[in-house]
This record gives sequence, structure tokens and C-alpha cells, in this order.
Amino acid sequence: MLGNFTTNIKPYVEAELQLARTSYVVGDYSQAFKYLENAHVLGQESTYFHVKVHCIMFYWALRQRDIHELLGQIFRVIGAATKTAIGLVPSGNTGGADVSPFKVMPIKETHANYIENAKSGV
Repeated sequence: MLGNFTTNIKPYVEAELQLARTSYVVGDYSQAFKYLENAHVLGQESTYFHVKVHCIMFYWALRQRDIHELLGQIFRVIGAATKTAIGLVPSGNTGGADVSPFKVMPIKETHANYIENAKSGV
């Protein structure tokens, strides 16, 4: 069974993932990755969504033949699977290989509101 945060944040993460799929289908690959980054920020406190988004980022990198991103995502999938449950996630980190997996980053106000609402059950 998914935790309350996971359940509550699901609609927001899934919306970003759908936008990523739509962008990818029309060939806007960089925009698709930006939506994946949004999904990462929203879901990174849920082990389920944290791992899922990194796996999708891995698949994106594979399809783009982006070796740097592909290798970075391997490291990040392992980190997400082993560190999320104990709270070792840098707030706001976008999850791509172009930033340190330990870097805390600002969160868009809208996303911060979604995360806060998911935590409080609103």
C-alpha cells in the first residue's frame, strides 16, 4: 500500500509525466525532460515516485543516446531506491545528471504548494 504522501502527490506527478509523454511524442525532447524534472521535484519524497521518475529519465536518456544522462540515472535510481525512505533527498533537486545529486535547489511556488498539500493531506 502506498503511503499518504505518495497517494496525495500522485495526481501532480502523473500530470507532469503525462505532459512529458505528450512532449516526447511530438518530438519536443528537451521539454519532455523538463516535465520529468518537475515530476522528480514533486515526487522525490516518495520512494515509489522517486524511483519511477528516475527510471523514466533513464529510459529518456537511452532513447536519446545520451550517455552522460544514462550513467547519471543509473547512479540516481540506486540512490532513490536506497536513500529516499530515510529522508536523504535534496529538496528541489531536479534529478538530471547535469546537477549534483546532493544539491538543494529552489522549488517553484506552485510545486511547493502541491508538496505541502500532499504532506498535510489537503
